[in-house]
Amino acid sequence: MWRIWLLFDPRRALIMLFTFLFGLAIVIHFILLSTDRFNWLDGPRKGPAKTSEISLPYTPPSMPS
Repeated sequence: MWRIWLLFDPRRALIMLFTFLFGLAIVIHFILLSTDRFNWLDGPRKGPAKTSEISLPYTPPSMPS
């Protein structure tokens, strides 16, 4: 295992590894932010408001006697 570090500079390899992992984490978080279920900043998106098509006639409240 130690011979592999003779091929690669350890500092450069670790910096490249951490840079790749940080970039991957950023991409994953942006993908999650673009979904409706996992968007923790804006919350779930609201759809268009549902309106009822049935309108009930207005009946005034009865007066107590």
